[in-house]
Amino acid sequence: MDKEIKLAAVGDNCMDVYDRTGEAYPGGNPVNVAVYTLRLGGKASYTGVVGTDQYGSLMRAAVASKGVDVSHLKTAPGATAVSHVEIANGNRVFGDYEEGVMAGFRLTPEDIDFLCSHDLVVTGLWGMIAGDLPALRARGVPVAFDFADKRTDPTLDLAIPYVDYAFFSYDGADGETLRTFLRSMQARGPKVAVATRGEAGSMAYDGSQFYEYGIVPCRVVDTMGAGDSYIAGFLFGLLRGKSIPDCMALGAQSSSVTLQYSGAW
Repeated sequence: MDKEIKLAAVGDNCMDVYDRTGEAYPGGNPVNVAVYTLRLGGKASYTGVVGTDQYGSLMRAAVASKGVDVSHLKTAPGATAVSHVEIANGNRVFGDYEEGVMAGFRLTPEDIDFLCSHDLVVTGLWGMIAGDLPALRARGVPVAFDFADKRTDPTLDLAIPYVDYAFFSYDGADGETLRTFLRSMQARGPKVAVATRGEAGSMAYDGSQFYEYGIVPCRVVDTMGAGDSYIAGFLFGLLRGKSIPDCMALGAQSSSVTLQYSGAW
């Protein structure tokens, strides 16, 4: 019998608001990974903060309805974070980001205890917890971090020495440029550095070997959440003891499900 997977997602959430249609979908990198982990058959919690507005209530209810543990989702006076989005040829195009109450999000010692009761912690660039990663590392819990496409962001320098599994979005790079980049990132601390490459699939480096994997062909409706679902699939495989190629295959399969509907989930 497979062991139960218990993932802690922590950091940003936001409402993805499609300005042209007026549609609004709950999302945010760690939130998405938590929801997709449930879809894969694992368990997950989400630690973060929402505002006292209508979007905050919607976010809490939506995440809880997926089976995610929201016992450490706080509510603070103010507005829930919002990302403005448009769809161009099936691809999401992000506009303004309104951080709202996420700007003041900080972990408490009790939050850190809670996170460390899980098999793995996943967060990202806008999650506001880069400064807490040394404390998580000291407790021995593995950390996965999504650096998105921000390859020179100051948060990268702060976080990467304390990250076990680093994820990047790196569309359009030729193979050798990407290998050089992944090699340099893995050398700074992570056990594995992974780049998702859109239609070109993904590449990973573990310090001794490069791995490449393609995509699972599907009808693309909306790319929102595709990268996050790849991360969820990869980490789910990892926690099940799968090889890196198998984890990449699970990531691609998970991503293909998300691509076929509107919104992250």
